[in-house]
Amino acid sequence: MSKITLIPCVDPENPVESARQYNHTGADAVAYCEKKASLEKIKEIKEVIDVPLYAGGGIRDLEDVKKVLYAGADKVCLGAAVLEDKDIVKKASDRFGKDQVMVSMDLEELEDPGAFAREMKRLGAGELLLLASNGYDKKMEAVEAVKKQSELPVMISVTSLEDAEREAAAVKADAVAVHDAGAFSVLEWKKDMKKNGLDPYLAESPIPFEEFKLNSDGMLTVVTQDYKTNEVLMVAYMTREAYEQTVETGIMTYYSRSRQELWVKGDTSGHYQYVKSLTIDCDKDTLLAKVRQVGNACHTGHYSCFFTDLVKKEYKEENPMHVFEDVYDVIMDRKVHPKEGSYTNYLFDKGIDKILKKVGEECTEIVIAAKNPDPEEMKYEISDFLYHLMVLMAERGMTWDEITKELMERK
Repeated sequence: MSKITLIPCVDPENPVESARQYNHTGADAVAYCEKKASLEKIKEIKEVIDVPLYAGGGIRDLEDVKKVLYAGADKVCLGAAVLEDKDIVKKASDRFGKDQVMVSMDLEELEDPGAFAREMKRLGAGELLLLASNGYDKKMEAVEAVKKQSELPVMISVTSLEDAEREAAAVKADAVAVHDAGAFSVLEWKKDMKKNGLDPYLAESPIPFEEFKLNSDGMLTVVTQDYKTNEVLMVAYMTREAYEQTVETGIMTYYSRSRQELWVKGDTSGHYQYVKSLTIDCDKDTLLAKVRQVGNACHTGHYSCFFTDLVKKEYKEENPMHVFEDVYDVIMDRKVHPKEGSYTNYLFDKGIDKILKKVGEECTEIVIAAKNPDPEEMKYEISDFLYHLMVLMAERGMTWDEITKELMERK
């Protein structure tokens, strides 16, 4: 039996908070679907989750598809629009790739689900969602026909956790989306499915704790980092129980040497650390944990426990992201605190049209420089372009964080 992807649908009354909870409790993806998907809600949901976001509802044409994906959805679900104009599948797939296109199939409206699925694959769909209220036998037949004729991944939609387990076992779908089931822990749901013979995605350590080299206190040293910035947040320790609980729950659990007990980071403060990766070093005596930090890691209120400088020498920052952010911060400071004689303030004072004109001119300069055999000139022109681009970003209130997130989504 293949692995089953479990996707809870967010609570329409409180979509952002329910998405956050599902993300933190082990969802493989999160689904958001309304009669007319709100682009603002998609953006807000994407801000609080790390797993893929599927979105659909009221998508009629390619422009709607673009808006939903640009708002942050990883995959768009096409429904009624496909029955009216099947070419929307091809247009969306050609523009954004099949991995970002799902098509829902209402079995009540289709005479031949297999033939429809085959056509959807030809047009460029990457996944199919089966909607039906009929019994297991009908669904099983439909899933078998769809898989046989299209070889596409198939997701089924259910309205309760009990139905999810029964139907996943009966129809052998690749993924299950659960609607209107209320708040629940995805991790506990996965455990129940595992007990009942199904195979959801559950984190497992390939190396048993016995193979790690422990310190003199019988514990494993843990270095914890922010998974986005790689900033070191703290150093702590784990016993076997703490390590196994961390792997199982996806929430960093340490052993408190002072209290002599397990310590779930965040239980008291709410500043939980959600696991993104656990890596052991070459000697197997130090664990590197990359996490999504909620709030601050340090009990003093600092984001990181490492905030007291002892020895510090001046050096040039060469991390590209830090350089971009530092220059952008200077530009934003000029906007908030104008400085007489500043070229940046001159651009802000002249307004958006002047800034756009400079961005266009610098683009042209790059093209000209690229034809020059000396690469040095191109380096200078690209630097000029990036500076003016950041002025434009500051003028429109856009940050590098937004840009890098978008690039990562495309990756």
